[in-house]
Amino acid sequence: MPSDAPMPMPNADILEQLYRKIEARKSAPVSESYSAALLAGAPEKPVRKLAEETTEVVIEALKSDKEALTRESADLLYHLLVVWVAAGLTPDEVWQELTARQHQSGLAEKAGRE
Repeated sequence: MPSDAPMPMPNADILEQLYRKIEARKSAPVSESYSAALLAGAPEKPVRKLAEETTEVVIEALKSDKEALTRESADLLYHLLVVWVAAGLTPDEVWQELTARQHQSGLAEKAGRE
């Protein structure tokens, strides 16, 4: 792409692309791929890393550091996708759940779980 061409606007498709990239790395040598190394230690290793990233997001949100929160949020989403790959959960399954929830209030959905 020429350097003067406009960059495509980022959107949620990046999550699908990243999921596919992580999934493709499952069979990569762990010495060459961070994703492969996490997946080799599944479920514990990716889940522990997800918990760590969640804590870092909370810390940056409480500090109101938008730039750090942006970086940590990206890390959190990446590690969540690794957990999904390890669990055999696809983004479509999550999107379907979110779509199903659009027609009820969050309070009603939460009450329905109890």
